[in-house]
Amino acid sequence: MDITDKAEQSSFIVLGATGGIGSELSKILAAQRARLIIAARTEERLHTLAQSLDAIPVVMDATDPEQVNSLMETAKDEYGTIHGIAHCVGSLLLKPAHRTTNEDWSTVIRTNLDSSFFVLRAGINLLKKRGGAMVFISTAAALTGFPNHEGIAAAKAGIIGLVRAAAASYANRGIRINAVAPGMTRTPLTAGLLRSAPMEKASTAMHPLGRIGEPRDVAQVAAFLLQPSHSWITGQVYGVDGGLAHIRTNR
Repeated sequence: MDITDKAEQSSFIVLGATGGIGSELSKILAAQRARLIIAARTEERLHTLAQSLDAIPVVMDATDPEQVNSLMETAKDEYGTIHGIAHCVGSLLLKPAHRTTNEDWSTVIRTNLDSSFFVLRAGINLLKKRGGAMVFISTAAALTGFPNHEGIAAAKAGIIGLVRAAAASYANRGIRINAVAPGMTRTPLTAGLLRSAPMEKASTAMHPLGRIGEPRDVAQVAAFLLQPSHSWITGQVYGVDGGLAHIRTNR
């Protein structure tokens, strides 16, 4: 059963909607006939995507709590009831700690963890009367150690802690909060890491299933977690990583 089976048409907010995962998630939800509010900083791409999906675009910066609050108010004004919120905002920082500047650290924490907290806090206020679902994007690097990932691993591990604590805090209100932890996924953020055949081959070899992830691999799980029909899942971190975080093979 998917959201089209519900008597009431479902409404969702997708932040980071112009990114690789966010855009795929928006397309999946639109195909399920959901009503969408999609948000991002990149105005031109956002409006193009919104037009193709018949979605409402909101140009905003998720690292600004006031803009996040405004987004939630817009969603409430447009649709009344919101059934789920997806936080697909993120960045990538691959540096060892001794080469990570204060600015690097502040940026990766603000973009990934601060924005997640702001969306969680505002989203709880939006969902608390009727319940609903929230999903956040972490990373396999928050579940196992990889070199040169200190900053991004710390930020994304913070998201996991945030998700699990909030899932406990708001379960009695019927609010489900989960995370997806991807491995290497072919998005604009990772294009530089996959720019040559040897680099892609090395990354592929790290994943037991023997391939790089596609945005749809991750987005499908996020869409699953948002669906009202999956109402007995909360506080979970779903690894969508080709086995990267937890298994090793003889490959």
